[in-house]
Amino acid sequence: MKYFSRILLSFCLVFIHVQMGFSQKKSSKKPLIVFVCGDHEYSGEETLPLLAKTLESQYGFRTKILTSFPDQNAEKDIPGLEILKEADLAVFFLRWRVLPADQVAHIQAYLNSGKPIMGFRTSTHSFNYPQGDPLESYNGFAERAFGAPPGWGGVAKHSHYGHNASTDARIISEKANHPILTGVDPTFHVRSWLYRVLPDYPKKGTEWLMMGKAVNPERPAVDQPIAWTWENEYHAKVFFTTMGHPEDFSVEGFQRLIVNAIHWELGLKVPEKWLGKLDINIPYRGMVKSKN
Repeated sequence: MKYFSRILLSFCLVFIHVQMGFSQKKSSKKPLIVFVCGDHEYSGEETLPLLAKTLESQYGFRTKILTSFPDQNAEKDIPGLEILKEADLAVFFLRWRVLPADQVAHIQAYLNSGKPIMGFRTSTHSFNYPQGDPLESYNGFAERAFGAPPGWGGVAKHSHYGHNASTDARIISEKANHPILTGVDPTFHVRSWLYRVLPDYPKKGTEWLMMGKAVNPERPAVDQPIAWTWENEYHAKVFFTTMGHPEDFSVEGFQRLIVNAIHWELGLKVPEKWLGKLDINIPYRGMVKSKN
């Protein structure tokens, strides 16, 4: 009897070990999405964690949120960027950072990997190194990574049509069958004031998915591309949008666009069934001083 019990115990231990190994293997196959936030103005460190929570609970992804330390105004430190080496997708929402070389090296290593990359709004001007700084070339990060204008203003004359404006978004009819646009409302309205990127950007070779029309612009406005895909010079799949105002994240059409784009970037089938509007309701705070 004791002999039989020992055999049974051994069998159980082996079974548990195999099951644990299987579970760990299954878990490790879940794609890891790393969100890198630091934008002064648009509360990416609040909206993106709510998006990440839904991606984990409803779609089975793993996520990691990295934010500027100690707050959104801190331009010189985003701890934890080494996790990018494990990421299957990196999502950037940055504005005028001046990160140290060792942190930028993690971002460059991710670029070099050719893995997919996504960017929101102010990531067109992710970095703002002074003239002559060894990292000054990273002021043009958005052009290399996303096919977007290389920084604010400058030769590209990248600008917007006024903070009191907003944007009517519409799908480009010829692109309506693109997987990213599955189930996305043909038209919707967002609070983002329209970014000017034409005539030289997005870069040649980008595929425009959506156009934006400025509502109540403060100056004469021309319709602009507001969402596009691309293959960058690192051979990575790219999705970029100039939308990203916190109130945009409460708009169902925008929510589905982003969830679809994440699946597409990872080479996964875009969900045909929408699981319902996401609970993301972050008010716009604008620029605020640090508490410290």
